[in-house]
Parts: sequence; structure tokens; C-alpha cells
Amino acid sequence: MSKHEHGSMDIKVQEKTFEGFMGVVTKTTIAAIIVLVFMALVNS
Repeated sequence: MSKHEHGSMDIKVQEKTFEGFMGVVTKTTIAAIIVLVFMALVNS
């Protein structure tokens, strides 16, 4: 069994997945804010 060296693992796939996740979260948040602002403008 080999010893683990900190920082030696290839994490390119994890980084790409995280970037995709953050993109979805950002777009969803912006869309929710736009919908809420639209609802506030229409309701008044």
C-alpha cells in the first residue's frame, strides 16, 4: 500500500464539475431575483 502525498491527486474532473455546479447556481439565483423583481413590479 502506497503512502498518500498531499496535493498529488489529479482533480481536473472535480474542478470542472464544481465550475459547472457554480454556473448553474449563479444562473438560478439571477433568474430567481429577476422573477421576484418582476412579481413586485406587476403586483404594485
